[in-house]
Amino acid sequence: MSKDAYQHWPAWMKGEISPEWPLFAWVAVRNTLTAYGSEHRRPRGLVSNAFTVRRTAALRPRVEAIAEDLIGELATPPPGTVVDLRERYAYPLPIRVICELFGVGDEATRQETRRWVDAFFHTGKDVPDAATAYPRLQELLRGLITDKREHPGDDLSSALIAVRDDDARLSENELVDTLVLFLSAGHETTVNLLDNAIFAMLTHPGQLALVRDGGVTWEEVIEETLRSQAPVANLPLRFAVEDIDVGEGIVLGAGEPILACYGAAGRDPLVHGHDACRFDVTREDKEHLAFGYGMHRCLGAPLARLEAAIALPALLTPP
Repeated sequence: MSKDAYQHWPAWMKGEISPEWPLFAWVAVRNTLTAYGSEHRRPRGLVSNAFTVRRTAALRPRVEAIAEDLIGELATPPPGTVVDLRERYAYPLPIRVICELFGVGDEATRQETRRWVDAFFHTGKDVPDAATAYPRLQELLRGLITDKREHPGDDLSSALIAVRDDDARLSENELVDTLVLFLSAGHETTVNLLDNAIFAMLTHPGQLALVRDGGVTWEEVIEETLRSQAPVANLPLRFAVEDIDVGEGIVLGAGEPILACYGAAGRDPLVHGHDACRFDVTREDKEHLAFGYGMHRCLGAPLARLEAAIALPALLTPP
């Protein structure tokens, strides 16, 4: 299978897919998300040189400080006030982390980035601004790149720009779309991970007590959440490079689009037994595909795990 519509989706290559299609941007981007074969290895290798484990680990003190600030803000409403934890905690933490990591310091730019990313990930039937979200994100990030070239800093945007300028194998459009990928997927998926983990803990008080008592670790909570509720349940799109016989008389014809369902993979009863749909932090096998697999495995997985490992106990462990 391929993720490159420009090579392997006949309808796309013939111009039959219009920009008004809600999933257009997911297919149109040219970065590691959609590249195929050697064209994937080339930009991924360059990006990996900037997005290192050391740089991720160095974020721990800053993530801890952001979590502490947000929890302090949660304590300000009067007792009995209903607080939206997604809006007040799960969302602002990852977007502040990813924007600081990439040097997006201007608050207006952060808010506009969030608006267009929300449209990018909208899953309803009627997607507001779907046709304009992708080009507007590109425009915002071209402005960021121009600014960082003039005023480089100790951030990932500056590092990626330096890599691109030193190695012409990464085109300017690929640089822009790489930033689109990291700034969108780099926070939206972690928001969902935090949402799902918080909900699971609050609706399974016995398991929350077990974690608080040290019977299982927060890392196990994170992995079980990723297994049972993948942050991105379905990720468009892949394309059959050749006919694929999947059994039971079903053949995916060459050129057909394929929707990968990570949510279903984590709940496969053939892997996890008859209770695969049940959240259980004591489950021995927590294998999942939430971060993808193989060459397309998410480069940001260590950052997502770091943020969750800090944010969840900070919120859910009594002082």
